[in-house]
Amino acid sequence: MIILDLVLKGKWYDMIERGAKLEEYREIKPYWDKRLFSRPYTHVRFRRGYTKKSMTYTIPGEIRKGFGFAACWGAPSNKQVYIIPIGTRVE
Repeated sequence: MIILDLVLKGKWYDMIERGAKLEEYREIKPYWDKRLFSRPYTHVRFRRGYTKKSMTYTIPGEIRKGFGFAACWGAPSNKQVYIIPIGTRVE
């Protein structure tokens, strides 16, 4: 299991926990290029802010570039982002 650790604001963490948000987004920048594509991640661990509360999900498919859902899931409406698909909860 190769885990990608991501810190989220409470709003997005809660939506993923409820099953209301099925993708997480990151800006297309050199930092994320290096971080997301340096290893073949199989799971993503979300942390609620900088607390100990976390949850782990599978990554079903590939991390890709595209336009996310701006209205409900927080992606920018006018530019592409990295899209991290969220699968089934493991922990």
